[in-house]
Amino acid sequence: MVCAFAPSPSPSGKIQFMAHNLTTSYLEDSITVLHQYKTMAEKAMAQVSDIQLFATLDDQMNSIAVIVKHMTGNMRSRWTDFLTTDGEKPDRNRDTEFVEPPDTREALMDRWETGWTILFSAIEPLTDADLSRTVTIRNEPHSVMQAINRQLAHYAGHVGQIILLSKHFAGSNWKTLSIPRNKSAESSR
Repeated sequence: MVCAFAPSPSPSGKIQFMAHNLTTSYLEDSITVLHQYKTMAEKAMAQVSDIQLFATLDDQMNSIAVIVKHMTGNMRSRWTDFLTTDGEKPDRNRDTEFVEPPDTREALMDRWETGWTILFSAIEPLTDADLSRTVTIRNEPHSVMQAINRQLAHYAGHVGQIILLSKHFAGSNWKTLSIPRNKSAESSR
């Protein structure tokens, strides 16, 4: 059995490392990975101040808040009526996702939770039989599996951005979300 380590929160809220469960279920693994992305981003955002959530490194960069607004706009569009309507909803205005994020951490995190709730409400009821069904995104046909893969890759990129910005802003106060430096040997025990 090959195990990859991924962070998960313990009851104390501290990150611990646990092996993935061995599974042959694409859906189970995808849902687990999505929960890990969500948790990692939340742990990263918790390490920055409210001001830092809205800060940009330069005028071409997005703030953490803008990334969250974009991700949740994407989630609402892609996962609402996932099996029956195009993943690019007619009322989505993607360009507005990159300006004027919610003005408070609370409002931003409410939007974050809503996006993930929509996503998990759409994906958790799926069965293996659904994986070969056809859905559309911007009028392009995708199997359900392809659509999930597309979003897994998209969210991974943005979660990485959130982590990078959070780590930058937290500086020496950063608490690692993965195996700490010089602790690799300890983590494999």
